[in-house]
Parts: sequence; structure tokens; C-alpha cells
Amino acid sequence: MEFRELECFVVLSEELHFARAAERLYLSPGRVSQLVRALETRIGARLFERTSRRVRLTPLGERFLADLRPAYDGLTGAVERARSAAREVTGVLRAGFLGTPTGLVTGAVRAFERLYPSCEVHLVEVPLADPFGKVRAGLVDVAFTLLPVDEPDLRTSPGLNEVPVRLGLSAGHPLAGRSAIAAEELADLPLIGLEGPAPRRWRELVAPASTPAGRPVTLGGTVATSQEGITLVALGRGGMLFCTPTAVYHERDDVTFVPVTGLPASVLGLVWLGAAETAAVRAFAEVTAQVAAEEAAGRHRVA
Repeated sequence: MEFRELECFVVLSEELHFARAAERLYLSPGRVSQLVRALETRIGARLFERTSRRVRLTPLGERFLADLRPAYDGLTGAVERARSAAREVTGVLRAGFLGTPTGLVTGAVRAFERLYPSCEVHLVEVPLADPFGKVRAGLVDVAFTLLPVDEPDLRTSPGLNEVPVRLGLSAGHPLAGRSAIAAEELADLPLIGLEGPAPRRWRELVAPASTPAGRPVTLGGTVATSQEGITLVALGRGGMLFCTPTAVYHERDDVTFVPVTGLPASVLGLVWLGAAETAAVRAFAEVTAQVAAEEAAGRHRVA
């Protein structure tokens, strides 16, 4: 039995007028009549007596309304309470980050909590090799991610920033002293890639299978996290691509990060489960976009 049929029955029993009931339900009178007839067909008897001058409940309709009302009121109350909660920005928002809580991540959290003091943000690390698993499992409400994302059940924000890519190399590697490396040179050394369950498109963002000109790139091993990747880089097992903020965050004596020319910029955004979107998630996306825009304006003024 469809809820819309029951809703039409209850509203019509209150109004006893098809036009007024239709107005309350944002339907046409004809559609109200159609839904009521469908309900009467399911029950097997008339619930309303209709004439050209009046509409009234039949004895069966009165009995059905009395039985239905408590359950109907409870259901509509539950829906309204859920809608009200979805409009509130309170409680805890769990935000995932990819290995490195960069300045944009922490800046967004601080700005959000200032604007919405009744909502506390808990940061949760998301492994590079499984960027969407915690989102889908409900362990995080929203996560920072690399764009683009091609997953039908997930929604994303517009790009928050675009930053150059750097290649992490062992400090003793022959290319470590270079001021820059061309993308085509990636074919001359193994790249550290990602384990599953990261989707193929995601793995290509971190470790492309070929250069822009189509030269194959050798896979030098796979890791689940950025820390594992940097460890392999330090041991000389291969190079690994990082966005510039992550590279700066992980600077150390035994690893060098060299800019790479000829590759698309790394684009950061937000991702969340479309079916679990809340007012808090929307508010966090808006605040983060504002923080990113202010950061970009600051860099532009400095430049």
C-alpha cells in the first residue's frame, strides 16, 4: 500500500472537498480522486460517498480513519523530525583526509567550527588505496579526495585547488638533484602504485600506466598508504607522485621531491555518499570552498 494513497485519504477526510485537499497536497483534484479510488480498490469497498454537492466518509471510511490515524500521525511525525534533523548542523561531522592533513584541511575545520559551534569535526585518515571505502561504510561523512571521481553513488564538490605534481625520489637517486623532471622521463624509472580496492581511475591518478606520449611506465610495487610509499621511495625501490602540499609536508633528509612538468595538476575536492547527504555535509562543503578561495586569493596577492 502506497503512503501517498493513505495521505490523500487522511487529508480528504479532513477537508471533505477534493479541490481543498488537492491544494494541501500540491496535486490536481483529478489526481486526488485517482489515488483515493486506488485505495478503495485495494480495500474492496467505498471509503467516501461522493455527490455533486458533498463528500463524506462512509461508515467503513470512518472506522478505517480511526484505525489508521495513530500510525499515520506517528509516521508523518517521524518524517518531519528526520527532515528537521537533516536541516540542523549539530553533533559530530567525520571528515576524512588522505594521509596528510594539509593547511586546507585544518583551515576548513577551524572555519567550519567557528561558523557552526554546535558541530564538532572529527578528522579520520583515509588510506590512499581505499579512498571511498570509509565513505560508503558510513565511517566518515565527507572526505577530501583527488578529482575527478567517477562513482555513481558518490557526489563531489567542485575542485578546491589545483597544485603541481612532484616526484618523490631517494635522496641518492641520479634524478634527485634535478630542478624538474619531464613527464616522459617517468618511463625511465619504476613508479610506486596503489593496492586495491582503489578503482582503476584512482590508481591512474597516483601512478599512471603510461606517459602522456604513451610510453609505458613500470610499476615498482604497490602500497596502501602514503607513509608506506615514502618508505619505499627512501629505500630506492622507485619514485612516487605526490601533490605539492603533501610533498612539502613530508620533506625529509633521505627523500627529495622534484617538480614534474607535463602532467595535469593535482585537483583536490570533497566526496560524500549521495544517499547520506546532510545539512552538515553541505555546510562543510560550502565553508571549505570559501577557505580554498581565500587561500587562492592570498597566493595570488603574494605572487
